[in-house]
Amino acid sequence: MTYLWHMAKLTVKDLFALKGKRQMAQIYVRNPKEAAACEAAGIDMIVTSERSSDVAGIRAAAPGTFLTIGLAYGEDYTSTTDVLRGGFRALKNGADAVYCGSSLGFVEAMANEGIPVCGHVGMVPYKATWFGGFKAVGKTAEDALQVYQRTMDYQNAGAIAVEIEIVPHKVAAEISKRVNILLIGMGSGAGCDAQYLFATDVLGDNEGHVPRHAKVYRNLKAEYQRLHDESIAAFREFKMDIDTGVYPASNHMLEIKDEEFEKFMEQVEESDDLLF
Repeated sequence: MTYLWHMAKLTVKDLFALKGKRQMAQIYVRNPKEAAACEAAGIDMIVTSERSSDVAGIRAAAPGTFLTIGLAYGEDYTSTTDVLRGGFRALKNGADAVYCGSSLGFVEAMANEGIPVCGHVGMVPYKATWFGGFKAVGKTAEDALQVYQRTMDYQNAGAIAVEIEIVPHKVAAEISKRVNILLIGMGSGAGCDAQYLFATDVLGDNEGHVPRHAKVYRNLKAEYQRLHDESIAAFREFKMDIDTGVYPASNHMLEIKDEEFEKFMEQVEESDDLLF
């Protein structure tokens, strides 16, 4: 019998205890296979969206890994009632925390109900127009102070963590020292409490822009193309074997004893005589 070993899943209390002790690793996963690979690799935390095609599968594939489910920003959440329902639904679906970059009022409402929440500061993609596009945030003293104040606002609202994205590493490190919550860094240096990358960048199958802060560890795009080409070749050979009569061969077919086949044919012919 094969036994599957799972590492002990971190709790919110465990995460707080690790602050300042060691760097944690977090990966955004798209599917159960990536989730399972992260757990096998010892990744501390994984993230996915509630709009993922298989949230349940991701949770099941990595039962021993802290999972944050991102609430889809926008029209689904226009009131505190909406966001509370979303938060509780995420917990029901196996989340250990929810990601919510929306208003502080929404964060506070969930925190008051005991829902662990992670916010977002720095370069927030859906707010990029306020920063002049997809670029670093916090490169001036004034902008850096705003990032710090926003982080403090999340802490005061009851968040357990914030993702701090594309902020100068010195700024992020100083903010991390001054807050009690976790700073999950994406492109914000080693002074954060955790390092966060997307699986697509780590695996090298990103079809779009690979950000400067990402580190590509494998070239799965080339491997996927190779497998695709091999699939085409295999299907082509299969069709050719059919066209030429090579497939199915004798070893692909089931035999019947001659006497049994003769009995079958006799009965078939008798049946045909009765019908016609």
